[in-house]
Amino acid sequence: MATLVARVVPLPRVTSRAWPLVERNLLVYRRAWMLIVSGFFEPLFYLFSIGIGIGALVGDVMVSGHAIGYTSFVAPGLLASSAMNGAIYDATTNIFFKLKYAKVYDAVLSTPVAAGDVAVGEIVWAQLRGLIYSAAFLIVMLAMGLVHSWWAVLVIPAAVLIGFAFGAIGMAATTFMRSWQDFEFVQLAILPMFLFATTFYPLGTYPRGLQIVVECTPLYHGVELVRMLTTGVGVGAGLLTHVAYLAVMCLVGIAVTSRRLDRLLLS
Repeated sequence: MATLVARVVPLPRVTSRAWPLVERNLLVYRRAWMLIVSGFFEPLFYLFSIGIGIGALVGDVMVSGHAIGYTSFVAPGLLASSAMNGAIYDATTNIFFKLKYAKVYDAVLSTPVAAGDVAVGEIVWAQLRGLIYSAAFLIVMLAMGLVHSWWAVLVIPAAVLIGFAFGAIGMAATTFMRSWQDFEFVQLAILPMFLFATTFYPLGTYPRGLQIVVECTPLYHGVELVRMLTTGVGVGAGLLTHVAYLAVMCLVGIAVTSRRLDRLLLS
């Protein structure tokens, strides 16, 4: 099985040399911790304004035949979005600056660290940032009584998977960007997902054609995975489908990023 996966999605050989990249980011952000903390408040404001404000008008939402309070419905979607945002922004703008302007990786690759190690190290850091947001948001949900199932103990591993998936794909996309203007395409991808990937509305709200489009988006699988775990509704084989989708994103993102860094920095 391992050989088959390696042939379909060739992955870099990663050793412990990836961890110095994570440590470097920790040292850098030790002096810029406000940049990380500030990213937590956007989904929190959405929860207070839409989840609580509009939730008072909407009432309950039907999910798989179960009535769920609107705030309890929205909160998992915002948690998944926190994991996505924390990872994707670090894996795009910060990586682009290091790659094109600071030339950090030119110096890094003069050491025993390889391009594959750079890819994994930076992606791990990106998902750690997403994990920080998700963990803080989960604490808020617990304090507000928005967690209704013991399956929620798996929310943090799910957030790690979501962050890793978006961090990997985000960094892969960054290696193709030529200027800061290209980051408009990142927003063009993230904003529709955030609005339509069942973050605020059940999938059944949309016509069938749009449902198919939504079901193909990665954030939909992250939102549905976290919502299953926090509400306990719909937990079953479908959960594994969401996990598999995000896992494939991780594999593809790491493989593409490693190959692109090899081409950009070693050729």
